[in-house]
Amino acid sequence: MKFLDRAKIYIRSGDGGNGSVSFRREKFIEYGGPNGGDGGRGGDVWAEAVEGLNTLIDYRYKQHFKAQRGTDGMGQNRTGPSGEAVVLKVPVGTQIYEEDGETLIADLTEPGQRVRLATGGNGGFGNTHFKSSTNRAPRRANPGLPGEERWIWLQLKLIADAGLIGLPNAGKSTMLAAVTAAKPKIADYPFTTLSPVLGVVNVDSNEFVLADIPGLIEGAHRGVGLGHRFLGHVERCAVLLHLIDATQDDPVSAYRTVRDELQLYGQGLADKPEIVALNKADALSTEDIEEKRRLLANEIGKPVLLLSGAAGLGVQDAMRELFRFITDERRQRGTKSEAQPEDHRESWQP
Repeated sequence: MKFLDRAKIYIRSGDGGNGSVSFRREKFIEYGGPNGGDGGRGGDVWAEAVEGLNTLIDYRYKQHFKAQRGTDGMGQNRTGPSGEAVVLKVPVGTQIYEEDGETLIADLTEPGQRVRLATGGNGGFGNTHFKSSTNRAPRRANPGLPGEERWIWLQLKLIADAGLIGLPNAGKSTMLAAVTAAKPKIADYPFTTLSPVLGVVNVDSNEFVLADIPGLIEGAHRGVGLGHRFLGHVERCAVLLHLIDATQDDPVSAYRTVRDELQLYGQGLADKPEIVALNKADALSTEDIEEKRRLLANEIGKPVLLLSGAAGLGVQDAMRELFRFITDERRQRGTKSEAQPEDHRESWQP
């Protein structure tokens, strides 16, 4: 399935049905009063986060979504049926923005969470509503109110517990394939991975979701290379595993490049817990790898792991360290939700 994390769509709720002009017609009743029913309400447009989806590709081939119009009122005071609503099924982690791309409407972070994006128009009153002591046979009925229409942006930010970051060709896809059942494309050239890939890591009978974020380059926060679109997928991660290719000449420079992009992008990415590792450690001699490890540790002020996704060197220890951070983050999030409980399934209306 092709990955798509951003889509612009048009939505329109249904118009309300028109009220009816009708009069009672029965045998032996010469002057039956008005009995026109009200029009039905137009259908709403909803968005709902569902499990089992991880892309917005469905919204590339269909961009217009219109709810059903309410049915007109009928005689004998019969109200027309309401129009059928439209429900947009989106992946968990989808953010919905106004047409300007900056005003956030909703952030759907849990399965089953719903948001009403456009409200259907009310149905018009039938002529029964206009009967009075001076007008016993009104021939007036209201038209239904029009629905709402708007263009909106859907933007997916994958929900993963941990993220793999680093320059292109740092070995992120090889690492993901080594610790999960995911099968990302692996090749010996930059930008092999063109979209984020998720995998489930099993470590000591525990599970967490690991995301392979496509390689970042200098200027990524401005959209250079694969751009800031993929930096957004890092926002929801609890911890980052920063892989640096040990075979390159200057690992310190590689580390600074990625860190600068995280800092310039903002959104708190630079403040996330980070584990730094020299990958492809099996490709160097012990003396060379230890020297690069020492230089990098002096730069960042904390220990540096030695890993090899291809050889499995240090991989399990790194996954345990990631899970430790994830456990702490889950505990803090649980404590916060207990202090301030909120119903994530509650409908929201603009």
